[in-house]
Amino acid sequence: MQYISNDINETVDKTIIPIIKSLTEGIETDEEIAEKTGIKLNIVRKMLYKLYDLRIANYKRSKDPETQWFTYSWKFEENELISRIKKDSETELNELNEALNNEEQNMFFVCPYGHVRFDFDTAADPYYEFLCPACNEELEYQDNTEIIENLKKDIAIVEGNYNSFLEKIKNS
Repeated sequence: MQYISNDINETVDKTIIPIIKSLTEGIETDEEIAEKTGIKLNIVRKMLYKLYDLRIANYKRSKDPETQWFTYSWKFEENELISRIKKDSETELNELNEALNNEEQNMFFVCPYGHVRFDFDTAADPYYEFLCPACNEELEYQDNTEIIENLKKDIAIVEGNYNSFLEKIKNS
């Protein structure tokens, strides 16, 4: 659910979770969802369309032969959500591991005023000659041990969340 809330920016516990729960319980129309959850119909519709924009909900439109009004039957796309969470988690892990590798394999130099941060090769380039291009101050060596440790912690957290997610999917 946190994945959804990052994209939707709404109160998840009060809107998204009850709407998705209703969909998974077989309630299909926005009116039925609003009635079951007590959420205003316009908010239910707004959230359903946001879920649709994220491709984790779909609808079928049908016309009532008597009233000639359209009815929208909604469906929660659980497999799409699972696929997106897996893909996003794997992408984030790859990016974190690349950043960790870069930090571990390089020496860095920074401007004392925070303008730039260069690896050794860039800082030593004749164009820069260990000088900040913004203020012309001499670049200083940066101990990146803390950055490396923080990246390792971030990787452990993302891996833990991802593995926990996969375990829940496997057991459901």
